[in-house]
Amino acid sequence: MKIIQSSKLRNFITGAILIAGLSFTTHAAAQERSFLVDLNSKVVTQIEGANGINDASQVVGASPFAGSYSHAFITGPHGAGMRDLGTLGGNSSTAIGINNVGQVTGWSETASGDVRGFITGPDGAGMRDLADLGGGSGGATGINNAGQVVGWGSTSARAQHAFITGNNGEGIKDLGTLGGSYSQAYGINNAGQAVGVSPLPGSHEHPFITDPGGGGMRDLGTLGDDYGFARGINDVGQVVGESLTSGGALHAFITGANGMDMRDLGTLGGNYSRAYGINDAGQVVGESSLSGEHARAFITGPDGSNIMDLNAMVSLPQGVFLTLALDINNAGQVLALGVVPEPEIYALFLAGLGLMGFMVRRKKMSAFSLEQRPLL
Repeated sequence: MKIIQSSKLRNFITGAILIAGLSFTTHAAAQERSFLVDLNSKVVTQIEGANGINDASQVVGASPFAGSYSHAFITGPHGAGMRDLGTLGGNSSTAIGINNVGQVTGWSETASGDVRGFITGPDGAGMRDLADLGGGSGGATGINNAGQVVGWGSTSARAQHAFITGNNGEGIKDLGTLGGSYSQAYGINNAGQAVGVSPLPGSHEHPFITDPGGGGMRDLGTLGDDYGFARGINDVGQVVGESLTSGGALHAFITGANGMDMRDLGTLGGNYSRAYGINDAGQVVGESSLSGEHARAFITGPDGSNIMDLNAMVSLPQGVFLTLALDINNAGQVLALGVVPEPEIYALFLAGLGLMGFMVRRKKMSAFSLEQRPLL
């Protein structure tokens, strides 16, 4: 099961971008929204700033707080009941990953203005500062059900290295690099295998996987050219991300168990795709261009089969489309980013979502009364 993700992980590559991402802004991307897409009920729910989801359909992310800042949040099941997680003493925080008991991880500003990784207790209780690698700053990106956290931080030599913690966020271990100057970890499974990216000596970034517990960082290779990036991993060790092909195109990939045998997932007809998340069935989500170069969210079947446009699987009002899928849980629920029309049209969009939700709930209530089974 993939338990993290990302931010918008597209904007999550460097420490400078990490720090900039702590401020809430509304200018250029005013019409970009985030949504919880339930592929079982076909209900689409807006949840602003969503980044990660667990199997109980609790959602985490960052939401505006006190005007110009954002705070990490957690919701109840099905994205309901958003709750502020606070900060480590500074102005801003962002939640990125959540495990199945509701422990949350991400990063926060401290009272001194540093950026630090954090972990909470179950159900988001009690934000706690994680240890660092000696350089005083860092950020966390993923968490498994034992509370092992991955991310990256600055070392005493001012290098940026990936890390893994012990259970419940205790202790910290430097994962090293693939021989280059830095590394970043993005995902972890319940066996404690971490994945991420690191450059080779004198070369470009390659995706990596570790052994359980963070030992033995191994290069996953590429789809042909000298670049790759690993973003997610499930419990059998299937890894997803993106890589350059031998023809120079950027394509999403999936591996087999334990990171073996990388396979090209193709595109939705355009020239690029990226994979962001994977569940234990091997369903992959991400973004891809269409033949007209427009970006759309995609989902695959089990084991990365048959890449499909996520927009075709749900009913959305005219003018609304999903551009990127960030995360997927084992219950078939997807977090996605989407573009909506101008504000006056968007009001109609929200009304449409509400009507859809009402119709689905009414249908499910009728089924419940006939079959005496619990609602999803």
